[in-house]
Amino acid sequence: MTETVDRAPAASVPPEQIKAIPVRHYGRWVAGAAVVAILVLIGIAFSNAKINYGIIPDYVKDGTILSGAWHTLYISVLAMVLGLVLGVILAVMRMSSNPVTSTVAWFYVWLFRGTPVLVQLLLWYNISLVFPVLNLGFYKNDMNAVMTPFLAALLGLGLNEAAYMSEIVRAGIQSVDEGQTEASHALGMTRSQTLRRVVLPQAMRMIVPPTGNEYINMLKTSSLAYVVQFSELMKRATDISSTSLAVAEMFFVASIWYLMLTSVFSVGQYYLERHYARGSTRNLPPTPLQRLRKNLRMFGSFRRPEVAR
Repeated sequence: MTETVDRAPAASVPPEQIKAIPVRHYGRWVAGAAVVAILVLIGIAFSNAKINYGIIPDYVKDGTILSGAWHTLYISVLAMVLGLVLGVILAVMRMSSNPVTSTVAWFYVWLFRGTPVLVQLLLWYNISLVFPVLNLGFYKNDMNAVMTPFLAALLGLGLNEAAYMSEIVRAGIQSVDEGQTEASHALGMTRSQTLRRVVLPQAMRMIVPPTGNEYINMLKTSSLAYVVQFSELMKRATDISSTSLAVAEMFFVASIWYLMLTSVFSVGQYYLERHYARGSTRNLPPTPLQRLRKNLRMFGSFRRPEVAR
């Protein structure tokens, strides 16, 4: 007969506690110190410069500068609308199976993308040297009276922007799967209905981000309109500097306004991208405020502990 002997289980030995040794990243400290030193040197240089910083806040709120900022805003908006509408038309023409329309669209993009926008502005402003009289049959007038600084700036900026927007729209349309188009045609939709109801809404995810960047670039490029005597922000700033002799100060004033305008539209662009990202990603990207809070919590963290094995 076999006797069963009960044995007490052996005492369990607790595992040794893991000791976390923080890894020292000396490169981060060196890089941070170098950046701070450079910023200090830049601050010292500008503090010793011959710039009257006291008049900058007054000119930022000056009525002439505010009028120039408003003109900059609406000429950039109108030029962007013109560029967007014409860009969609050119993109559709470029993708057409008709060789005439596709060739004309390609030539337009090649011409306006290949020449500087400054040259185009000057050409529109001096178009009366080529066509002294505008004669449309039902309308006839002197070209100098028709081609105002506003119209020259609008055409120069808007037509140039259309060339870039056409490529952005074309890339967005081509990013939509062809099966979507085939399914729409199977349901009896025409080509235009498929484009408006199926393709373009899906292509917006690809079109919106570069379009926002193009508008911000347009906002800054509108400063070139001063060469055609359009009274935008840069023109008003240079006019004031010529009388007050505060040249550098007025450049600072103009830069402050451009930074404010581009910052506002950058935030708007972000939320527009976030809106069109719904349905394509599980988690929406954080808002600027959420990202700022996260960066503030992580600020000053130069060391990341790692587990020693």
